[in-house]
Amino acid sequence: MTQKNIILIGAPVDCGKRRRGCLMGPDAYRTAGLAEAITALGHTVEDIGNLSPRAVDVAETATGKVYKLAENVGWTMTLMQAAQEAAPRGMPIFMGGDHALAAGTVAGMAAHAAKVGRPFFALWLDAHSDIHTPETTESGNLHGTPVGYVTGRPGFDAFPPLPATVASRNICMIGLRSVDPAEHAILVDGDVELVDMRRIDEEGISAPLKAFLDRVEAEGGMLHVSLDVDFLDPAIAPAVGTTVPGGATVREGHLVMEILSDSDLVTSLDLVELNPFLDDHGKTANLMVDLTASLLGRRVFDRPTRSKT
Repeated sequence: MTQKNIILIGAPVDCGKRRRGCLMGPDAYRTAGLAEAITALGHTVEDIGNLSPRAVDVAETATGKVYKLAENVGWTMTLMQAAQEAAPRGMPIFMGGDHALAAGTVAGMAAHAAKVGRPFFALWLDAHSDIHTPETTESGNLHGTPVGYVTGRPGFDAFPPLPATVASRNICMIGLRSVDPAEHAILVDGDVELVDMRRIDEEGISAPLKAFLDRVEAEGGMLHVSLDVDFLDPAIAPAVGTTVPGGATVREGHLVMEILSDSDLVTSLDLVELNPFLDDHGKTANLMVDLTASLLGRRVFDRPTRSKT
C-alpha cells in the first residue's frame, strides 16, 4: 500500500441516539494504540484532537420527536468543514462517536471529491442501512439517517445544504441484517448495492466487495469507508448499543480490510459506534484498531499477539 499521511480526527458525537457512551470512543482508540499501529506500518500520523459541534439554533421538526436536532446539525457543520480541510493533506480517519457523525464526514469528503473533479463512492459496513430521514425515523435517533442526508432525501431542512449529493448508485452496503420497513421501501426500488448477511453466507464477502471496488477503480473514484462496530458480530465486538446477532466474523472483517488495502482506493475512514462503557477490557477497541491496521497494510501473519488480560 502507498504510504500515507493519516489525519486522526476525534469526533466524540454522542447525540445521534439516547444511549450514552460513544463520546468516549476517540480516546479509547488512542488508548488502544491506533496511532502507534499506523506508524508501525510506515505511515505518518497527525492527531488534531477532539472537535466540538458548532453552536446552532434550529427549529424543531414537525413531529418534534427528533433527539438533539441542534447538536446533530452542529456536528454535521463541524465535520463537513473538518473533512474538507483535512482531505487535501492526507487520509482522514474520523474516530467516533456514533454514526450520526457520517452526515458531516461523508458530505465533506463528497464535497472534496467534487472540488478535485473525481467521482465519490461510499462503502457502508453496517448492520443497518441508515437511510432514514428525520420524518421517517420512529426512534428519533439521527444515527440512523446519515445516508438519507447525503443522498439528498427530503426532510433535512434544518441541516446545511449539501455541497455535493452522493449518488445512491455509488453506495455499497455490506453486512445488512436489520432494516426498518421505511428504509426497505426506499432500498428495494433503489440502486444502492445491498449485500446482506444471507448473500454473504451464500456468495462469501469478497466477491461483491471486489465487484464494487472494480467500479470505483474504473471510474477513478475516491472511496470513503464507514465502519460501524455493529458490522461485526456482537460476540467479538460487544461495545455497541445496537447489537444485532449474526454479524461479520473476525476473519471476514480482516478480509474486507485487506481487500480494501490491496485496492489502494480508500481515501477516508469512519470508525463509529464504539461505546467503551459496554466493552470487555478493551476487546472491541483493540479489534477496531487491528482492522484499521489491516486496511492500512498489515497482513494476517503480521498481527501482534495480544495479552488475554
